[in-house]
Amino acid sequence: MKHLVRMIDDATSRSWGRFVWHDGTRENMGVLWEYIERFGRVVDYYTDRDTMFAVPPRAGESKEQQRQADRLTQIGRALRELGIGWIAAYSPQAKGRVERSFQTDQDRLIKELRLAKVKTMQAANEFLEKEYWPDWNTRFTGLAKEKEDLHRPLGEDFDLAAALSHVEQRVIANDYTFAFVGKRYQIAREDIQAGMKRQSLRVELRLNGDLKARYEGRYLQISECGVRQPATGKSSSKPVRKDHNAGGRSRWMEGFWDKPSPPLWKLIKDVK
Repeated sequence: MKHLVRMIDDATSRSWGRFVWHDGTRENMGVLWEYIERFGRVVDYYTDRDTMFAVPPRAGESKEQQRQADRLTQIGRALRELGIGWIAAYSPQAKGRVERSFQTDQDRLIKELRLAKVKTMQAANEFLEKEYWPDWNTRFTGLAKEKEDLHRPLGEDFDLAAALSHVEQRVIANDYTFAFVGKRYQIAREDIQAGMKRQSLRVELRLNGDLKARYEGRYLQISECGVRQPATGKSSSKPVRKDHNAGGRSRWMEGFWDKPSPPLWKLIKDVK
């Protein structure tokens, strides 16, 4: 297996995580998504200072200039949109619990995977979900000092699919198109409204590879330029469901952990 992305509840040591092909933004977002669905929104997300979590300071910048610039990584933006704080670890000692847990995993988990004859990524993640984490949490989860569970429900105001995605701002051209990752996209005629030209819209590349465009809080129908739109008398757009995060395990996750990232994510990385 390539990497283990793991989250540990600081109050109880309860753990959750996945094996992933790449320890990157997309995979860390995926683990956070699953954790939130199972346990709720944490208060703060405590990580190292890897570039997927923290933007490196520019040469000569003071701390005040860094604060005013307010530059965020994609994960930093997602946490802000979900109302979750971020705390950076500045020393190895500050990451002690995670490091000790990984040492235990490297010894115990590897042996258990070998005994279970696990040979594929899919089987490894099934083992984590059904065997390893339940056993770990039964053995090592402790009582929090405070009786109140600080995990917060997701709520209807938070859209995991929108927050946990790659987000960029684009300008709407005079012909109601916009560019993204070397391609142009056309806004559907029925979604065009006065005053859109030269205005900014939010483009979301979702974890499942879907591309969404949002203008003034409303999602637009889009297509790659050159693709003919079917003629319809009425708009086929539907309002965003308020229960988009309800109903248990999300369908976008089917096969997510068993294959590398979609091509668009590699393209974005290469363009930066």
